[in-house]
Amino acid sequence: MISFGIDQAALYRLAASYVDRILKGEKPADLPVQAPTKYETVLNLKTAKALGLDVPPTLLALAEVIE
Repeated sequence: MISFGIDQAALYRLAASYVDRILKGEKPADLPVQAPTKYETVLNLKTAKALGLDVPPTLLALAEVIE
């Protein structure tokens, strides 16, 4: 019904920047470890309604909604 996780597109962009830095000559061991900075929330509204749950409007505004 609801999922919260990292933004895959942002993760791929971060990986591409690492590849770029390595190809420019930096050593992989010298690169910092970075955690994701962008997260996304996805809400399946059809499942919520089937379970008889009322979803608050604030959550609807924050999440990507699948109907």
